Amino acid sequence: MYGNDRDSVRRVFFQAWNGRNGKRPLEPIEQLIVSIVEQHPEYQAMLEQPEDAIKTDYGVENGQTNPFLHMGMHISIAEQLQTDTPGGIRALYQELARQSGDPHQAEHRMMECLGEVLWQAQRDAAEPDQQAYLRCLRKLLK
Repeated sequence: MYGNDRDSVRRVFFQAWNGRNGKRPLEPIEQLIVSIVEQHPEYQAMLEQPEDAIKTDYGVENGQTNPFLHMGMHISIAEQLQTDTPGGIRALYQELARQSGDPHQAEHRMMECLGEVLWQAQRDAAEPDQQAYLRCLRKLLK
């Protein structure tokens, strides 16, 4: 999404939220971002102060969640569900959402698997293992 430059990626979130608040027409990716931000009121004030948030390092060692990573994972899952890639993910998501009774919570559970697969891929300098991702998601159903 707009390259690997952290500040550029973050600006997309600020622009989308600002566009929503300014009542301007949004691009499809901005509409997706806004829908995710609306589900995360804890991030809304941060997005209204881009000068502070753009340079902030969110460290897990300090007990912080990176809001951009979190919202980015929601975007990734939304795109996976839209295309059903990897194959079968949409059905797994639907079952997770049914079991939890909350589609948003189902995505949060899926993030655990997505994060693990992405971490392993980064560690191994390899592509994410889609089959490992699906296996992890299936374990969530048990």
